[in-house]
Amino acid sequence: MLDELSARLGHAFHDLKLLEKAVTHRSFYFENRAKSSGHFERLEFLGDAVLDLVMSETLMRQYPSVDEGVLSKWRASLVNESSLADLARNLSLGKYLLLGRSEEQQREAMRPRLLASAFEAILGALYLDAGLVKARAFIEAQFTERVKTLDMDVEFAADFKTRLQELVQGRFHRVPEYRLVSSEGPEHNKSFTFDVYVNERRLGTGSGQSRKSAEQEAARDALSKENL
Repeated sequence: MLDELSARLGHAFHDLKLLEKAVTHRSFYFENRAKSSGHFERLEFLGDAVLDLVMSETLMRQYPSVDEGVLSKWRASLVNESSLADLARNLSLGKYLLLGRSEEQQREAMRPRLLASAFEAILGALYLDAGLVKARAFIEAQFTERVKTLDMDVEFAADFKTRLQELVQGRFHRVPEYRLVSSEGPEHNKSFTFDVYVNERRLGTGSGQSRKSAEQEAARDALSKENL
């Protein structure tokens, strides 16, 4: 299975243990500690940083006259959870993931957050095994069409946190504050709820399967209110 995934990724791993860890979800690791060397969250952390670096470099090269604020918004829209989950599906990454019993039941309808995290973990493993040049080539191949067809207006509209922050800063000369309301569910499948406040007034509430997505939903809710 790992050899098959390596072929899909276009790289023969020198250290297959890295790839194995990149496809191991923490739910599987916790149920199989004796035979599992770890789960993918540290690799996900690294892959996220590599992805941000390469996409920043790519956007600066592709759009040399665009300022850093706009580039930051475009980068965020390109590497959001939905986008990374789509790329993971294109690679059929879900079928290679090692999952615990609770996650295995949802393999056919795998959560976007899980797929996005696994995609970043694969990037981390690729970087450690082959270096930045190989990781950059892989990332650029995955994102080429998305960068070419970037819809500046639509992509910005989807970044609710940025829109809310700019609106609040313009009106109140401060930034929104996001407060955790609740965190529920097992460690590998949590659901978060956040409120967003300005001047101690609650403007919106949102829930999601990651802190980022919950904050985005809270910002979306705030922007939908007429009394903002």
